[in-house]
Amino acid sequence: RMETDCNPMELPNNTGFEEDSDYRDFEGTDVKDMRLEAEAVVNDVLFAVSNMFVSKTLPCAEDVAYINVETRERNRYCLELTEAGLRVVAYDFDQTDDRLQTPYHETVYSLLDSLSPAYREVFGNALLQRLEALKKESQS
Repeated sequence: RMETDCNPMELPNNTGFEEDSDYRDFEGTDVKDMRLEAEAVVNDVLFAVSNMFVSKTLPCAEDVAYINVETRERNRYCLELTEAGLRVVAYDFDQTDDRLQTPYHETVYSLLDSLSPAYREVFGNALLQRLEALKKESQS
């Protein structure tokens, strides 16, 4: 694995939860602590949903964590985070339903985009504001 020094603001944010060095793999191992990954996911998109937090009830492990999310439409979901990605495992907080066969999403952005039109709007507006700020910055 190659380490480079760069400004995270210059990188395209396509992974969703590996930008912050605090959440990178531990030195010399490929094991990720999914609770740390889940916290990073929550911090990334909390501004665009009504409520979102890592489950304290469902067990977190090195390979799985659960995230509760309430969209701006007031729909509640429990998400499972694994190496495969994120998926809805229940339609309420702190629940899992083995009968649900929902697809995995590579990023939290893609998952929320599919669940919440309000998320899409808020996220899009935040992106536009950031682009406007960058444009002003480059003109000054």
